Amino acid sequence: MAVYPQLVTGALSQFPIVKRRRLRTVVNTTPDGRTVKLADAVAEVDEWQLEYAALSDAELGLLEQFFTAMEGSLNSFTFVDPSGNLLAWSEDFTNAVWQAAPMLTVAGQIADPAGGAAAWSLSNSGSASQSLTQTLNAPGGYVYCFSAYARADQETTLTLQLGSRSVSGVVGGNWSRLVVARPGDATATSILCGIGVAGSGTVEVFGPQVEAQAAPSPYQTATTGGVYENARFRDDTFSFTTTDVNCHSATVNISYAKHL
Repeated sequence: MAVYPQLVTGALSQFPIVKRRRLRTVVNTTPDGRTVKLADAVAEVDEWQLEYAALSDAELGLLEQFFTAMEGSLNSFTFVDPSGNLLAWSEDFTNAVWQAAPMLTVAGQIADPAGGAAAWSLSNSGSASQSLTQTLNAPGGYVYCFSAYARADQETTLTLQLGSRSVSGVVGGNWSRLVVARPGDATATSILCGIGVAGSGTVEVFGPQVEAQAAPSPYQTATTGGVYENARFRDDTFSFTTTDVNCHSATVNISYAKHL
């Protein structure tokens, strides 16, 4: 499937970003005048308004060519939410989207650095590193970064893996954020995200987050993930304004409907 283009800076969009979610409620009126209401989750529609400024000729051409190839709103493409956490169930390591290695024990309800109890304890009873992983069906050609907060009562090595790239660091008694970034790999059809704990180590982890950009932003909890297949342009015309030589601005509207 076609993939919405990332800018040469490694970002999908610029600020401000406007994201809207439209929901529908089905209302049934019974003969005696009572009403029954039911949320229609399938009718959910997500919309993004992306504002671009100071685009170069090459960047504007990239967006314009992609819009032309999609024939406006006619054809669908894969869109990665530029304002969200791409991981699913970032605060539930027992969900089926996460795969724990055989020697890794996962326990929840741990105090986190945000003042809640959404951190998780990862305890490795083996002698070799063991990992908790999640695979994203995201475009391989993007620049991504993967971050997570971690601490340990006894200093332990933690490894973050993002595709073919990994970063290891020693975590101690204070919460610290580890980050790994990777350049685009157009040959990749999915991205493996892993949190590895050294042999016989125990680490508390909070706020795993994957973003389609070169550096992390503040943590956001996520449940459904942020990769949207079958997204479409909302408009059938691509308009832009030239403000100077090699300098342009444009507004792009994208929508995703679950029922399409």
